[in-house]
Amino acid sequence: QVQLVESGGRLVQAGGSLRLSCAASGRTFSSYAMGWFRQAPGKGREFVANISWNSGTRNYADSVKGRFTISRDNAKTTVYLQMNSLKPEDTAVYYCAARQFGLTVANQYEVDYWGQGTQVTVSS
Repeated sequence: QVQLVESGGRLVQAGGSLRLSCAASGRTFSSYAMGWFRQAPGKGREFVANISWNSGTRNYADSVKGRFTISRDNAKTTVYLQMNSLKPEDTAVYYCAARQFGLTVANQYEVDYWGQGTQVTVSS
């Protein structure tokens, strides 16, 4: 079993940057596909970015492409989401996600483990 703990969310002005971290427990972290999802108030949970076990494959939602970067450090069992040029519409709770089998985690139905979420608020 994997436990995921997100951190780094806070209030930031539009145009600013944040880096979210997701620390994972478990010795098999390096074999998991990892991803970030977000959920804005009154909306469903949506895919943001994912990364394969060896960082060879990365995918992004169109809404964040060119602004967000996902990365992972298997030695530190941590996955990151660097968010630049933040917009008010990026305001949401951001969730870290892990998938045990599969190259990537592309939607919430493929997720085996969720973190508790971290709040990102972007003011205009």
